[in-house]
Amino acid sequence: MITINANTKIAAILKSHPDALEAIISISPKFNKLRNPLLRKIMTSRTSVAMASKVAGCTPNDFFEKLKPLGFEIDKNVQVEEENIQHDVPEFKHQLDEKRLDVLDVHSVIESGKDPFNIIMKKIKELQAGNILKLINSFEPAPLITILSKQGFEYFVEQESENVVNTFFYKKDANANISKPELNNSSDWNEVLKRFENNLVTVDVRHLEMPQPMLTILDALEKLPDEKALFVHHKRIPVFLLPELEERKFACRINEISDGNVQMLIFKTE
Repeated sequence: MITINANTKIAAILKSHPDALEAIISISPKFNKLRNPLLRKIMTSRTSVAMASKVAGCTPNDFFEKLKPLGFEIDKNVQVEEENIQHDVPEFKHQLDEKRLDVLDVHSVIESGKDPFNIIMKKIKELQAGNILKLINSFEPAPLITILSKQGFEYFVEQESENVVNTFFYKKDANANISKPELNNSSDWNEVLKRFENNLVTVDVRHLEMPQPMLTILDALEKLPDEKALFVHHKRIPVFLLPELEERKFACRINEISDGNVQMLIFKTE
């Protein structure tokens, strides 16, 4: 059983004990959204006990009291790490104009257990230069923010209510192109494949509906030994998955064979 503190990621706690999920949900109704497998995979990998406590309006001690009976060792002496917080409000936030505002609410999509990424990206691609997308969601879409920030979009996040988070994306430049994140996808594919040729775990997600491909890959990576690589058969490059791989310190190589036939090699970077 692991020792936990205020900086321990929720994903590590859930992985360590099968009853941890219900214990955490019992702390606050705000954690009910963790029952959604997609949200759980995305949110818990980057959310610490201290961060979750702020969201729920409780303290890390509330977590410790629920988790200690499960066998977790508690370290209350570890100083809370300062999280990356958006301190500066971008200029465009002060110049919101209803005529320039495109609104997209993805609550119902997420509640149905589906991945809203393609819907969001379609809306983003249609966004005119100088316009603002207001994305209404139940949580901060960190992977999407990572992707769009690298492509020249400004953003701002505001918590409207307990279950409503508004994220504003501003396309300030007509030349800001929406594209896939840069990847070292084929230049050393054969080299990496040869390195792991006797240490491959293979999964095929081409037949799965969203969001099952992402969940299947993340589940396989949780069980993947450090010396092995995950060989994935996919229908497309899973853009929404890529920031998650980087967050979890996995490298990725991609081999696009044809339309609807993509191979991926995913392996630990450290």
